[in-house]
Amino acid sequence: MIDEHTDRRLLTAPLDPEVHQRMARLQQLGLGNRPVREFDEFAARLASWARTPLAMVNFIGEDQQYFAGLYAGNSTNQGVLEAAQSSSNASVSRVMARDHGWCPYVVVRRKALVLDDVCAYPRFSGNPVVDEIGIRSYIGAPLIDSTGVALGTICAVADHTSDWGRPGLETIKSMAAELVDMIQRRR
Repeated sequence: MIDEHTDRRLLTAPLDPEVHQRMARLQQLGLGNRPVREFDEFAARLASWARTPLAMVNFIGEDQQYFAGLYAGNSTNQGVLEAAQSSSNASVSRVMARDHGWCPYVVVRRKALVLDDVCAYPRFSGNPVVDEIGIRSYIGAPLIDSTGVALGTICAVADHTSDWGRPGLETIKSMAAELVDMIQRRR
């Protein structure tokens, strides 16, 4: 019998058959469990391009996501930032449950995802971050390294609809490739 937690997780996070391979690769690279200053800087640049209050470099494990790069700052529209801060009692956390958000879908599908208005997509509108944090738009792309492992994602979110569309899709994919190159050079 499936318990409530497992049932809810299956509804909001996709089955991830490569999680163990990803975790081993992240360990080899020394990533996925601590902040990285260069990734924070990258997230700030991503947020600026996307015009969002939150952007992340996200590595995904079995049960949680870890934001090794995080920008949670200056925006004229502070809704998402304030909600995220209040839910973690002071500052935006670098850890989030695996079943929150859309990055697990991006990693499993290995394709970029643009949700200019998450509420327009029934499959994605029921995600816990919609109600808990007020996320209304999402853009993300997978970080696929030279070994073919999808390590995680880069993403940006906002509490308003966006108009990234096809140009945004191309830009986020290009930025993901840039970050993968940065990861390869770190070795």
